[in-house]
Amino acid sequence: MQTELIVLSHLRWDWVWQRPQHLVSRLGSRCSTWYVEEPLTPSPDFQGPNRINHREVDGLNRAWLEIPEQGHHVGFFDDVLPDYIDQLPGLLGGPPKERVVWLYTPLALELALALKPTTLVYDVMDDLAAFKDAPPELVVRQRQALRRADVVFAGGRSLHRSMIRQGRKDAQLFPSGVEPEHYRCPTPSGRTPSQRPAAGYVGVLDERLDLGLLADLARALPEWDIKMYGPVAKIDPASLPQAPNISYHGYTCYADLPQAMAGLDVALMPFALNEATRSISPTKTLEYLAAGLPVVSTRVPDVVADFPGIVHLRDDAAGFAALCRRLGQRDPSRGPKANTRELLKKYHWDAIAGRMSESVFTTAFGQPDPSEATA
Repeated sequence: MQTELIVLSHLRWDWVWQRPQHLVSRLGSRCSTWYVEEPLTPSPDFQGPNRINHREVDGLNRAWLEIPEQGHHVGFFDDVLPDYIDQLPGLLGGPPKERVVWLYTPLALELALALKPTTLVYDVMDDLAAFKDAPPELVVRQRQALRRADVVFAGGRSLHRSMIRQGRKDAQLFPSGVEPEHYRCPTPSGRTPSQRPAAGYVGVLDERLDLGLLADLARALPEWDIKMYGPVAKIDPASLPQAPNISYHGYTCYADLPQAMAGLDVALMPFALNEATRSISPTKTLEYLAAGLPVVSTRVPDVVADFPGIVHLRDDAAGFAALCRRLGQRDPSRGPKANTRELLKKYHWDAIAGRMSESVFTTAFGQPDPSEATA
């Protein structure tokens, strides 16, 4: 069966390795795949005109619109959508028998429909309208995307309930997963006995973090190192708390995460409880567990619901510090505990991608296509 997968994403393929990259690398392994990103500026002296560019990477075609520097973030907004709509179909060529358009941002809905999909998938991985500096039209476009999509997936419990409340009672819950084997560090521990104990966070540093909690934790644990791995986004880097025992390691590629986690004694999820975190279902939870790390988190609703008795919950820096001291006394030959192994197997990305693929092809043809299933 001739099948083409076109993914419209607000996340760069080469940025933090998240849900889109995990799924697309699996779903697109047996069909022609395009990963279409928001506009970017190729160089400071680029003056236009706006043009589509593309590159083959990791077995797929990555495409984006090149535009002159705007001085602000430009997503799939109305001023660039006509260029995508005019230029992208010519790059793709004639539609195959089956064209699946997979939407991650509802701002790209007009483009998705212009590509004439035989199946339109809306994979809701975040409540983007709740994020910092979100454009107001996101709410309206999300409602439109929910109405037009043939298949709706939700990346967490809270998002799933929200999709149902908005009229998609057929929305399917597929929480994000993990590659447990990826986090089997080749050495038993990334630390030497002489090193100070370390607690750390791996992920994007943005408005979802409780920066006050992080600062207080550093003061409460002066004998510990607090290591932060990840790029800064949507907040002023100057707002990040500074202390002798806090270190910021910046963007860390997916291949290097196991070694970074091997240098930790405790994994942190110091999320603020605000609009931006009301519906999140952090992928890093399972990754921490796969690395054999004890996890301390604030009471994010989906974490509370999905990991009872596994993730340790606290409300303030004093509680985080006390747990770090208690949980940091561990065997250096650590690995996932018995009560998490089945969980990690259930939520393996291979299994999730296989079930999602089956759902899409069942919707399109009334039955799954075994040649496309990945699990």
